[in-house]
Amino acid sequence: MTESSIRRRSDREDGHDVVDRADGRSSCPECEGQLISDEEHAETVCAGCGLVVHVDELDRGPEWRASDATENDKKSRVGSPTTKLLHDEGLSTNISWQNVDAHGTTLSSERRRTMKRLRTWNKRFRTRGSKERNLQQALGEISRMASALGLPKPTREMASVIYRRALDDDLVLGRSIEGVATASLYAAARKAGTPRSLDEVSVVSRVEKDEIGRTYRYLSRDLSLKIEPADPESYVPRFVSELELSDETQRRACRLLERTKSDGVQCGKSPVSLAASAVYAAAQLTNEGVTQYEISDVANVSEVTIRNRYHELLEAEADHLH
Repeated sequence: MTESSIRRRSDREDGHDVVDRADGRSSCPECEGQLISDEEHAETVCAGCGLVVHVDELDRGPEWRASDATENDKKSRVGSPTTKLLHDEGLSTNISWQNVDAHGTTLSSERRRTMKRLRTWNKRFRTRGSKERNLQQALGEISRMASALGLPKPTREMASVIYRRALDDDLVLGRSIEGVATASLYAAARKAGTPRSLDEVSVVSRVEKDEIGRTYRYLSRDLSLKIEPADPESYVPRFVSELELSDETQRRACRLLERTKSDGVQCGKSPVSLAASAVYAAAQLTNEGVTQYEISDVANVSEVTIRNRYHELLEAEADHLH
């Protein structure tokens, strides 16, 4: 092994992409270690011994450098990546609303009228059919509700994919666009492991809770979504965060829920109410001043339900200790 390979091995950082070379080799010829691509030095090296297996690799990045995001945007010659959050996946042309040319000079009145007509026609051609207009409205609703619920971008994209499948299979016929969009978002949140209760979703939706539930069951059956029942533990971090409780309370709440799984206490119970009760019980054990009213307000569960589930959790915990 050469001195340069030893030096470059010490200079490397974790996080390089694992490579599968074109010649079929995916491991080091000396130590059978994993090969990684060192893009800075245009080399393929072994993560174990530092052997340089291949040099002079093609640099597929841009030929220019940028010191900040603004300079990067100015020098970039490509558009935004495609996304399922737009009805045309971001592939259509966008005309800026600013009435200036490429040099920043203000357009004349005649040019402004021309650009206004072009924007109008461009907007019409982006949604040429009823199906595209339907999708555009639904994706707008999904983005609005996801923002209000604090759901991440991957969950929004999953919801848009579910809605597209429903639209392609003509499952939207006879149902409101808002109802199917809300059910798609509710299903995506559960599938992504960031569930929201029907009560929470209905607050930000334009349709009633019962319609959301019916549409969700309809989509789940006809699209074969295969969504697992919501885990009460997935609600705990959010409740703890909104109530500003400690990490110790969160750990104890999760431990209480884990012990109730084997005892069958969770069968037939709402996961939201179980999570809220576990947080309340854990807060009592850690001597944190949180009331049932505060938890019921965050979890949107009645205080009576929290008290009932609270006693069941404590009984299960006592049986486990004995």
